[in-house]
Amino acid sequence: MKALIKILVIALVITSCKNNKNTNIASDISPKEAVSNEILELSIFNLPSTWTTQDNVDIELKSLKGDILVMVMIYTTCKAACPRLVSDMRNIEAQIPKNNKGKVKLILVSIDPETDTPTRLKAFAKENNMESEQWLFLRSSIEMTREFAAVLAVNYKKISPMDFSHSNIISVFDTNGVMVHQQEGLGVDNKETVKTILDLAETN
Repeated sequence: MKALIKILVIALVITSCKNNKNTNIASDISPKEAVSNEILELSIFNLPSTWTTQDNVDIELKSLKGDILVMVMIYTTCKAACPRLVSDMRNIEAQIPKNNKGKVKLILVSIDPETDTPTRLKAFAKENNMESEQWLFLRSSIEMTREFAAVLAVNYKKISPMDFSHSNIISVFDTNGVMVHQQEGLGVDNKETVKTILDLAETN
């Protein structure tokens, strides 16, 4: 597991570092090729991790194969950046046509699994009107959360008993679990993110 995670971290983080914010990290690959070409060593579905949903169901990431994944890391007690990230995710979701919504999962991964229990995640989903089947909230162990954040190039640090400093990154994965796009920042123009999602949906 450690070796696999190291491969994913090195491959994905180095790739992310080569790109400016809000850019497609697979710009030289068409959406159709990105979907059909299984680059197994870069797929998050290779990670042998277990996550718990807001419905208190344990899943593995590979169970999401076949869906376009839009993913962000937050924590529910955040009062600063996370509400903006949640708003950005809802804005992206609002731009996906109804006929494509079933192909997309919008996933919020907690960086504070000790606080964000399934019960808390469920309440947060209700508070933010994110209860449809497109929305998925995940938590795992502290170790797995840290390792997964590295794969997404998300940095975070606990700065007080209730607060974290963290990167503000939304990532898009194709149906094979390969990252194809990232947008960085709060309230940024998400045109390219939405276009990436819709292009992928057209091929599925």
